[in-house]
Formats: sequence, C-alpha cells, structure tokens
Amino acid sequence: MKTIVLNDIAIRTRLLPGDLGYVAYLHGDLYTKENGYGLSFESYVLSGLGEFGHDYDPEKDRIWMCEHDGKMIGFLLAQHRPAGLQLRYFILLPEYRGIGLGKKLMTEFIAFMKQCRVKDAYLWTTDEQQAAINLYTRFGFKLTEEKPSRSFGKNLTERRYDLHLA
Repeated sequence: MKTIVLNDIAIRTRLLPGDLGYVAYLHGDLYTKENGYGLSFESYVLSGLGEFGHDYDPEKDRIWMCEHDGKMIGFLLAQHRPAGLQLRYFILLPEYRGIGLGKKLMTEFIAFMKQCRVKDAYLWTTDEQQAAINLYTRFGFKLTEEKPSRSFGKNLTERRYDLHLA
C-alpha cells in the first residue's frame, strides 16, 4: 500500500457540478459497508445535499473537497442556519483516515467560523461514529441531545453536538 502524505492532498473550497452527487454516493456506499445503513440513509443525504445546493451561498457556506491523485477522497460541509453553522457530511475514504486529514478539516471549519464571526456550530451524528465523535469533542463540541432512531434502517442513537466559541 502506498504511504499517503497529507501535503499531497489538495483541499478546495469551491463547489463544482458533480460534487454533491459524489458526496451522496460516498455516504451511501461507505455507510452501507461500514454500518449497515439502508437506502433510507442515502435518501436522507440526497435530500440534505439537494437543499444545500439550492440555498448555497459561498459567503456563508463552505465546502472542503479533498482530492488526491485526481480522486475525491473526502468532504466536509459548513451550512449556515439560524441556530449557527451546521457541520455536515464529513466523510473520508478509509485509506485516508488516521493521517491528520480529519484534524485539518476541523481546523479549517473552526477558522471559517471565526472568519464569518459565527459563535455557534452544531452537528448530528450517531452513536456508532465513535472516531468522529472523539475528533469533534477534541475540538470542543459537547453532547447536547440524544434520541433513539430507526431512521437509517436499524436501531441506533442520534446525537447532537454543539460548539460555542467565546
């Protein structure tokens, strides 16, 4: 296996045609393989990405598309909402996890919050995403809500995490 160097990964913040469809594909494919989520999860992602695409404002919203050797390998989205900036659709291909890319994207997310003078951010995830939860909490996100769910074709707990910058 080739060693991946973080500096070899390009991160662009300009949304291009095809990006949102690819992000939906990645979520549907990886979450089915790794967590057994059903078609309802991919439909949920498609719905949210469609909403984002219609409302996209490059002054208030941001995407980080990670590319390596001409291939899209990860993604993070920041969407402005009345309650604050919502962190959504954070995903990395398995072979790009554990190299510092997630930390880099979280650092970029926080910098974008500061640039936009946004004090509050939040995200939703599930109890099964422990590695992501560990990353979120290292960056100051706090668990604020839990609810049982069957939304993605199986029993799980949905969790909301909030961040407030002083």
